[in-house]
Amino acid sequence: MSQSASIFYLEVQRIEQYCLFKLSWGRGQQLSVTLPYPETLDTLYQEWRTDYLSFYKTALRGRVVDNGTIAPPPVDWHAKLVQAEAKLLYEFHQWLRQGELFEIRSCIAQAARYGERGREGDGESGVPFVEVFLTCDPLDLARLPWEAWEIGTEFAATGRIRIVRTPPKIQDGTAPPKRRQRRHRILVILGDETGLNFQADKEALRSLSRMAEIQFVGWQPGQDIAELKVQIVEAIIDERGWDVLLFAGHSNEAVLLGGELAIAPGVSFFLSELEQALIVAKERGLQFALFNSCNGLTLANALISLGLSQVAVMREPIHNRVAQEFLLRFLQCLAQYKDVHESLLAACQYLKLEKHFTYPSTHLIPSLFRHPGAPLFRLEPFGWRQQIKRWIPTKQEAFALAALLLVSWQLPVQSSLLEQRVLVQARYRQLTHQVPTTQHPPVLLVQIDDDSIQKAKISDPNPMDRSYLAQLVDKATAIQAKVIGIDYLLDRPQKENDTKLAQSLRTSVQQGTWLVFAASSNDTGGWFEVLPELAQPNWSLQGDVLVLGDNLKHMTLVPMQEPDPRRLPFSYLLALAYQLNFQLPGNPPQPQLQTSRNWLSQVKDYVIKTTGKDYKNFFSSSARLQPLTNWSYEFHQMWLHPIIDFSIPPKQVYKRLPAWQWLETSADSLKLDRHQQPVVIIAPGGYGEAGVSKEGEDNFPVPLAVGYWRSQENPPDFRGMFSGGEAHAYMIHHLLNQRVVVPVPDLWLIGVAALLGKGTALLLAQEKGKRKNAKGKQMLLLLPSRSGTWVLLGGATAIYGLVSLQMYITAAILLPLLMPTATFWTYVLLARLERKSHV
Repeated sequence: MSQSASIFYLEVQRIEQYCLFKLSWGRGQQLSVTLPYPETLDTLYQEWRTDYLSFYKTALRGRVVDNGTIAPPPVDWHAKLVQAEAKLLYEFHQWLRQGELFEIRSCIAQAARYGERGREGDGESGVPFVEVFLTCDPLDLARLPWEAWEIGTEFAATGRIRIVRTPPKIQDGTAPPKRRQRRHRILVILGDETGLNFQADKEALRSLSRMAEIQFVGWQPGQDIAELKVQIVEAIIDERGWDVLLFAGHSNEAVLLGGELAIAPGVSFFLSELEQALIVAKERGLQFALFNSCNGLTLANALISLGLSQVAVMREPIHNRVAQEFLLRFLQCLAQYKDVHESLLAACQYLKLEKHFTYPSTHLIPSLFRHPGAPLFRLEPFGWRQQIKRWIPTKQEAFALAALLLVSWQLPVQSSLLEQRVLVQARYRQLTHQVPTTQHPPVLLVQIDDDSIQKAKISDPNPMDRSYLAQLVDKATAIQAKVIGIDYLLDRPQKENDTKLAQSLRTSVQQGTWLVFAASSNDTGGWFEVLPELAQPNWSLQGDVLVLGDNLKHMTLVPMQEPDPRRLPFSYLLALAYQLNFQLPGNPPQPQLQTSRNWLSQVKDYVIKTTGKDYKNFFSSSARLQPLTNWSYEFHQMWLHPIIDFSIPPKQVYKRLPAWQWLETSADSLKLDRHQQPVVIIAPGGYGEAGVSKEGEDNFPVPLAVGYWRSQENPPDFRGMFSGGEAHAYMIHHLLNQRVVVPVPDLWLIGVAALLGKGTALLLAQEKGKRKNAKGKQMLLLLPSRSGTWVLLGGATAIYGLVSLQMYITAAILLPLLMPTATFWTYVLLARLERKSHV
């Protein structure tokens, strides 16, 4: 609700036999009405006051004079008081229901009926309400129970109308509440206890000890009066400051001196004597004062005039037990973090409904005086538990966060976001000139494509003609290729061709070639392996050709356990063979046809002996399946599972050569450097029948980043498929260059972004409070403008994006962009919308 629609200022001034009602609100709107003042109202008030004092004739927290002699029993003062209250309220309401006030009543009631939802200070969030700041002059007019005015009854107003008082004269403005870096502090001044008992007051206040620091000061028997006054003043001006000042004891009105406080038997402190001390206390944070004593009208007027934010007083004498009941209920509401006005109303409602027979009329006595420019005071949580509560999501935040988490949990969403992100990385590499350059790519990919099949006149390429494979191996042997991978399953016999291929393979091994064959797990828990008549494990290696996902986004990892029934990846064995032969000093063992020992075991022993490393962690620990990643599989997630970095152009990873061209090119033209040569992979090149368990299984959609790089080639490559062999080439490149990119899960960073977003929302709310309470242009200049704040947040988001893009390249860590950013801005925008709804 806007301030102009929710706050009214009503001045009631009595001039002889008439009262002038002046209502103002909004942007200069005003209504003025003159109404005759009924003399019977004064008479009924005096009758009610006499009966009230007669009923509560002992233990009053004030001095009562000139009230005549109280008649002894058997007068039923309870009945007389109830009747006097009813007559007074009836006459009071009849006067305020006069037709002359209809427009004023209607204006206020309509605001409560059609107002928006509750603003700051509303004790019942979501209930429309208005505040009426009431000023009465002279003092006798202020003694009437204005809080009981039923303004909206005749208009069926659904909202609440709260009357708060303000003095006719205010000399000083209220200071904005200071940012609190400590627990709340409450100063309790215990006055003259003659005829009273403050034990219940003390117990009620100690109930707040877990929320606030409480200090008691007051007279002790035998204490010097001058010393007592100094002690009270020094306590009030404590450098640490106070949030609340509470006085309990006898008090009385003193129009010229601001009020009288009895601090010891026969000794009083006039408020004018405490004026400077109270001003200092206000500057040090004092916001609210409660005088749980009698006849506090002049006290409240004087304190608000000095600039104190808000003061609660008893307008009439109050019985000790009533004061204790009121204080207990008031503090209970305050402990529930309700504001002081809501707490006062709740305590009055308790006296009216629960204690009406025991303490009649007392609900009419308390009043709250407030500076018009002051926000309502309430206790605020302090400590780590309370700070944590501030960070608990609101309903809207929780719903948005749950939706974002649910979306991020879906693998198809993760896959789509990952592919788009790698495409962005490819463009960023090119834009920032961070594309890696190599003279010779580490892989030579010999692909059997449709043209090769047609030229070789192969009628059925599934399974591939092994005599054709033998020709390709022979060509590799002729050019002295050191590492050859065959990305074909050779688990089914081809009697007429197996002999040719077997002979070619043995010839290649005799030359010192390392052969790595494809293997694949089957449905029975076993493996599709190369036929023993083609190759033996004592001179060849077999690796798992599994590629993950439909779009080949994740690397195939080394098994976690030792021993593990799963095999090393096909690409890992090829990279290992290449590394041992070309990038490590020394002479590695070479495969021998006559040896009886397992060739992989020999390689393992050599790696351990030469490097001291486990062969499974030879390249990078990230290339091995980690426990956390393995655990995430149980939830259908792939946390920290390394990805294939397609942001690197294919031409930097492998050289692609059709099989027919490989065979037709002379050996001299293909001659490889004996000391630095690529891994040769013989693999399918995109023909329709390529696959392990079904046709076309080895043909995949082109990753977006690869498609981008292909479009940059000269001439552009518009092939509409991406083969498993190319994926293996990328994995070999990453292993040899220790380029294993680990993606941080969206789910994790959504949690981090939620915390940052919530923290930013809290800071923005705090900044808004500072701007609202800032005095003068100089202080406002020290605060960032609203537009500057949003530019700052936008800049921070952009910086995160750039850092994320660069970390991908330099640190091989992929920090998600879209989902965390969406989470952060969801929190910020929801907080802004929520603040707007309360403006």
